[in-house]
Amino acid sequence: YSAARQLQERYGGVVVLKGAGTLVFDGVRMYVCLAGNPGMATGGMGDVLSGVIGALLAKGLPISIAARLGVMIHSHAADLNAEKHGEVGLLATDVVETLRAATHIQRAKN
Repeated sequence: YSAARQLQERYGGVVVLKGAGTLVFDGVRMYVCLAGNPGMATGGMGDVLSGVIGALLAKGLPISIAARLGVMIHSHAADLNAEKHGEVGLLATDVVETLRAATHIQRAKN
């Protein structure tokens, strides 16, 4: 948690630290996303996550909400793909394929 706090204090904004238990810190609250799986430790996953967050920002969501929601959608999309195909060999492009389903599931929860 301290790394997220230090980054936010130094640079401001919203900090997203990917990992087992991805952290999102907006300067006030620390959010931990426990969704996702070890297969996500592969090249391009951060690019996909950045794209999801960017798309949510383009829709007008505040950055704190876009970051939290983007992390949840991204992690859930990876979990949906892993349920179907397994975690081993998971690629960023695989996650892109399940983003739509993950987005619909997340919208239904809210």
